[in-house]
Amino acid sequence: MTVTIRAAEKSDVRGLAELIEEIERFYGAADAEIQPFDERRDQVEGALFGSPPLASALLVEDEAGDIVGLAAYSFLWPSAGSTHSLFLKELYVRDPLRRQGVGAQLMSELRALAAARPACSRVEWMTDRDNPGSRAFYTSLGFAEFDGKIVYRVDNGPA
Repeated sequence: MTVTIRAAEKSDVRGLAELIEEIERFYGAADAEIQPFDERRDQVEGALFGSPPLASALLVEDEAGDIVGLAAYSFLWPSAGSTHSLFLKELYVRDPLRRQGVGAQLMSELRALAAARPACSRVEWMTDRDNPGSRAFYTSLGFAEFDGKIVYRVDNGPA
């Protein structure tokens, strides 16, 4: 199957909101935990197209024009010295397209975005220790796990 990888556009908000629900369910969210669609759509629009935008996304579009994957990312500063980094927050490809090189294409596009941006010194991301499929995917691309950081999180209440 041929896919196109491109930057998200405002006309993609509905399709992205639908994909975000699929991602939530993939990670085990129950029906009661799923955000109402209108709220999710508004948050997607604000995050990607607000002023200022909070994030960016590369989308995977199939031959029918459907959104079948995404890489959501932001630039973080500072990184090494006074440089910045591209931080990959979410990489997701729908099941029928997994193990067909689409995730590898997304990672390649992200690396190209980072390389084209002056003073972007690295691409960083996290995955769960108990996600062997994800860890195997990144290892297959030649990426090594980095044990130097511990992640902390505090929830800020309901979204």
